[in-house]
Amino acid sequence: MESSLGPHRITRREARYGRKTTIHSSQNKPSKESKDEPKVSASVQRNLLYGEALYTIIHRMGVLESHHISDNDQLYNYLQMAFNMDPAEHNAIFESVKALEPPIFCVKVTVKQAKGILGKDVSGFSDPYCLLGIESRPNSHSRDVSPNPDKKQKQKAVVRNTLPEDQTHRTQVKSQTLNPVWDETFLMEVEDIEHAKFTMDMWDYDDVESVKTKLGELTDLHGLKRIFKDARKDKGQDDFLGNVVLRVQDLKCKEDRWYNLEPRTETYPDRGRCHLQFLLTHKKRATMLSKNPSYIIHRQLLQQFVRHEITQHQAAGSIWDGEIGPHGTTILYLHAAQKDLSEFHQGLAQWLAYSKLYQSLEFSSSCLLHHITSIEYLWVQGRLQDELRKELAESFDSLLQYGMSVIERYRIVFPLSASQSVERLQGLLRVLIQMCKTKAFRELCSPTPSLQDRITEAIKTGTHEWFDLKKQHLQPMIQGYEENLKSLINLVADVTTDLQICQKYFNKCFLNTIKIEVFSLTFQELEELVSKHLLSQLPPANHSSRQQLSEPLYQLYLTLHELHNLHNFLPNRNAPLPLSDSHRWFADALPSWLKKAYTTALERVQRAVQIDLLVPLSELQKHSSSTVDLSTCFTQIGRTWQQLAWPDPEEAFMIMVKFTEDMCRIAVTYCTMIKRRADELSDKGDAGQAANKLCLVVNNIEQLRLIVQSLPQKLDWKSLERRTCEVISTEQFQHTLHDQLNGAVTCLDREIRGVVQALAQKLDSGIAKHLQSITKASDSRDPSDCIIPMMKFVESELHYMNQNLVQENFNCLLALLWSHILTVISNLSAQITASPRYYQRLHAALKNLESCFHADGCGLSLESLHTATFITLEQDLDLCSCSTRKLIERYYQQKIHQQQGASSEKYGAVTVKVSYRQSEQKLRVEILNAVNLLPLDSNGTSDPFVQLILEPRHIFPAVEPRCTQVMKNELNPLYDETFDFLVTPEQCTTTGACLLLTVFDHDTLLSNELEGEAFLDLAVVPGLKEDTGDLVTNIPQKRLPLSHPKLNGIIATLPIVSKPAR
Repeated sequence: MESSLGPHRITRREARYGRKTTIHSSQNKPSKESKDEPKVSASVQRNLLYGEALYTIIHRMGVLESHHISDNDQLYNYLQMAFNMDPAEHNAIFESVKALEPPIFCVKVTVKQAKGILGKDVSGFSDPYCLLGIESRPNSHSRDVSPNPDKKQKQKAVVRNTLPEDQTHRTQVKSQTLNPVWDETFLMEVEDIEHAKFTMDMWDYDDVESVKTKLGELTDLHGLKRIFKDARKDKGQDDFLGNVVLRVQDLKCKEDRWYNLEPRTETYPDRGRCHLQFLLTHKKRATMLSKNPSYIIHRQLLQQFVRHEITQHQAAGSIWDGEIGPHGTTILYLHAAQKDLSEFHQGLAQWLAYSKLYQSLEFSSSCLLHHITSIEYLWVQGRLQDELRKELAESFDSLLQYGMSVIERYRIVFPLSASQSVERLQGLLRVLIQMCKTKAFRELCSPTPSLQDRITEAIKTGTHEWFDLKKQHLQPMIQGYEENLKSLINLVADVTTDLQICQKYFNKCFLNTIKIEVFSLTFQELEELVSKHLLSQLPPANHSSRQQLSEPLYQLYLTLHELHNLHNFLPNRNAPLPLSDSHRWFADALPSWLKKAYTTALERVQRAVQIDLLVPLSELQKHSSSTVDLSTCFTQIGRTWQQLAWPDPEEAFMIMVKFTEDMCRIAVTYCTMIKRRADELSDKGDAGQAANKLCLVVNNIEQLRLIVQSLPQKLDWKSLERRTCEVISTEQFQHTLHDQLNGAVTCLDREIRGVVQALAQKLDSGIAKHLQSITKASDSRDPSDCIIPMMKFVESELHYMNQNLVQENFNCLLALLWSHILTVISNLSAQITASPRYYQRLHAALKNLESCFHADGCGLSLESLHTATFITLEQDLDLCSCSTRKLIERYYQQKIHQQQGASSEKYGAVTVKVSYRQSEQKLRVEILNAVNLLPLDSNGTSDPFVQLILEPRHIFPAVEPRCTQVMKNELNPLYDETFDFLVTPEQCTTTGACLLLTVFDHDTLLSNELEGEAFLDLAVVPGLKEDTGDLVTNIPQKRLPLSHPKLNGIIATLPIVSKPAR
């Protein structure tokens, strides 16, 4: 970093004695003449500044950087555009500047340090110092140098032998080191830039020492060799360490690099490196502005270029990013170098320029952030003079005041309609924060109040001013309560919108940048302002006009509630606020609001029913248009409840009770109106159209029932119950709301069932007529043919109803029809007739109707169809449809089934072995024994025997009954008798074929008494299904429990009729 102090120059006397003086720069000293001069006009100042820039280009020196513009004509053209100069003005000023005396060209060089130099002393170190100078002699063959410093020729001559002593500059001597650090600066004038060469020689300073001293420093053989070499030299003669020779015209305006030290001979080619810094500057510039401080002129040039850049970008419709183009950068670079401006003073000039322009022109705040950071990095306390300190402090204060004024008006300055508004505001805040953190600001400006306090106060002030402007803008032309209410509604709506924008966009910006909750701050201020203003503008509570102002009061309440709801975004949302009890201002208007909601909804429902043509909305929506309006009305009432959001829990509960009561009342009223509407439309059409209208009425009421049932969810009764749990008990809540709702749903169900019953009655008569026709059909006709007309009628009517009824109501209709059908068929089956065909036709009708009503699961479920009446009726018809032989077969089949399920041996049991021999077509039965028989004789015993009969008799007409021997006085007789029956396998496998085993108590005089009977299924006899040969082995014994016959089952259910055998 360059010092603000001037360069060091070695005078002739100082060169002799090795002392250094300091040359002070005048860049920070404003001249007295400049203070006493009268102020010049803006145009004159502009021309002088233009001349200063031209002078800088004309007398440029050094090589520019690669990104700079080296063509002077391009730079002149840029200056013309930047200063808006016409060609005539440019030519005139250019000629006048060109005629001025050229400046004194100087090379400011800083010898920083060296590394790896040769050790010339006995100790292995050196005492290096440097001699510097500018050689301007042309045609010096021994001093030719190459532009490439790494490829220089070895220099035989040195500064000491070439330049006069008064043009030679010398550094201090650094004792005993191979890496000396000087950091000394020298200013050298250049007369002939084209031929001038910079030369620097480095020497090892040698003082006169005794041999004893040198021997004491001896460390190796090299040191001893050095002692012998010094003995051949003159006393006090310095040793050459290396040199650097550069052509001045090859130097850049600013150069900072390491150079290799070149040898004078080839003895030691590697002599180390030296770090040098060069700056090509001017002295005694002939321009008028040269008398002013350099940083001020530099700042004015910068401001002129910035204005030009911003104008160019605005013309192109873009925002300037803060980067000056290469032409302006080149001119500023040359001017800073020629005026010897340090990096700090350049940064200071840039800050002063940008901070001033930022307050009037639009460009990115990142430029300011960059420059304030640069000042902070280069700041050294006490380096500035009083006037410059004052100017910097004023720039801080000015930008701070400007920032506060912008923050006060941030709603206007940074509207969301403009692109990147929030980013621009955030950029400004970051600049202010960074500026207030700098050491310069803390030294030059007052630290109190803090930046956070300033911004907080600015936001409050700006919020009050914005609210006052809104009030004035919305002030009604005609004074009156109604006009005032409209004005208040608009004012509160604007405040709400402003807070929503603040919360959504600006709060995050302030919070992340400066740690200020701007939304909380603004919300509290605006709530207080709105509260005070409303209390002064609202009509009194008992004023007669409040009834007529019900609607605008409601709109104001909603708008105010929306505003207050924003308190949910506050960090402490439970804190008391000015508008927390604002609902009390509208309590007297609440009954009229509720009444208005009810009457509006009822009138809309009435209009909807009047224009409803009872036509389905679509194939999928089977209700008519009035249900849409009805649903909308209920939704609107629900929205009204949500919008009210009455804070008082007990009052909110009463409001909900009123809303629920009103909606239930509207639902019941709608049922009456829609049925009346269906009657009106049905008078103009046929019966089919009337049924269609009734279907739509059912669907509409069903849709209404669903809407009513959904009210607890839509109105969020659970949330209300939690809110009111401390003032309303659960029982009261249930009794008041749920019971009221359930009563309305029950009423709607009753209405639906009534209309469905009316539809069912229209179908009942038709089905009954078809069933009557079926019973009167001839027995010669097939039963399936007899029921075809009825099924066509039923399917047609049900298809029509299914298309026009929702599924639930269609199922209800099916259930009613099914109940009626079972009643009709039961009545018809109760008639006594001798024809099985009669019952077959009824049975076929019942089964087909069952299938039709079930519809493969799309209609009634089988559980709903298979009622107790249906099951009994089906069994009766099934039995009555059978012949006598079929009935007998089914009877014995039932007895077999009962026998298989018997386990009790109350009447004893009989044990048998039964098999079938297919080769002989014989059924062999072995009666083994009987056990646990009942004593039927007076002596406490019995005389049992077993009778064997093959049943039914019509299947085995040629088989005679067989009996075992009578066992006297036995209750557990052992028979062990075998019986063979000649029967075919087909007879044995017939339905109901069985072996009836009856155990009797033999009486000589009276009839035999029954001990019990058992049935054996012949279809499962071993050997019947497979031919096992003549010998059937491993025949299992069967123990068959005995039972007594009862008057039940099939025989008991048969009607008392005589049926011919078939």
